[in-house]
Amino acid sequence: MTDAAGNRYVLRRPPTSHLLPTAHDMGREHKIISAMGPAGVPAPPAMGLCTDDSVNGAPFYVMGFVDGVIARTEEDAEASFDLEARHRAGLALIDTLAQIHSVDPDAVGLGDLGRKEGYIARQLRRWYANYQAANDARGGSILGDVEDMHDFLLAHIPEQGPASVVHGDYRLDNCILAPDGSSVRAVLDWEICTLGDPLADVGQLVVYWPEPGERSALGHAPTIAPGFPTRAELTARYAATTGRDLGQIGFYVAFAYWKLACILEGVYSRYVGGAMGDDGFDSSSYPDTIAWLAEQSKAAAGLSEDR
Repeated sequence: MTDAAGNRYVLRRPPTSHLLPTAHDMGREHKIISAMGPAGVPAPPAMGLCTDDSVNGAPFYVMGFVDGVIARTEEDAEASFDLEARHRAGLALIDTLAQIHSVDPDAVGLGDLGRKEGYIARQLRRWYANYQAANDARGGSILGDVEDMHDFLLAHIPEQGPASVVHGDYRLDNCILAPDGSSVRAVLDWEICTLGDPLADVGQLVVYWPEPGERSALGHAPTIAPGFPTRAELTARYAATTGRDLGQIGFYVAFAYWKLACILEGVYSRYVGGAMGDDGFDSSSYPDTIAWLAEQSKAAAGLSEDR
């Protein structure tokens, strides 16, 4: 949105229909960015929250517009950054994640955002329930790999260290970057942020970080372009910066693949149900992608030879 003086803002609201349970809580998301910005984390400025449905048909909030680069695809990365800027952008991204995980949730007023312990078990329960609800809504059939990996992950949860704020969907295209790649200007899409195990964010970022020549979990990825740090560089830098042990990162990568399969099932269900509008989007690849993600989860856990 742009006002009469030329100032720009962003209005964020839920989808128009087919909402999954617990999804798209605008008040909760507004609370998070209101707390994280003053704590030093690059987040969009929180301008105001409206919970009166009569105004806009649903709760919504307004945040300040942050100018910069959002690179969603390989082509975006190549057009926006030179090789050195891509490398800087990758390092800035992992450093910002470490910064998010350094915030004391109690000190910034987010101590009640969620239970601090048992994060992975809660996530497994939540996303499996959402997967089942979305699958039922579109009349699909439960994938055996999704079901099997749910049971495997539940039985092999690592001991959780100190809890932190967990973004839940941290990746390059959920951030606004400086044009030279030197910094993250704003982290977006805090919708599924909660408290819990910070290594879940690291595992998710690994899943979202295909290297040149690899298949992307989302069908597109800026990191396929040359110049970005490798996954090994990112995880090593995070471990060195935070002092956290990444010895069981394979579990968190497996969990992240599995969770993304569940999330995409929800997105696919909303497209099938017409909630995303008639935008010409081709959703025909979703079933294959969801199955592939479940297979990758098995591979990351060492249960499959497929990569």
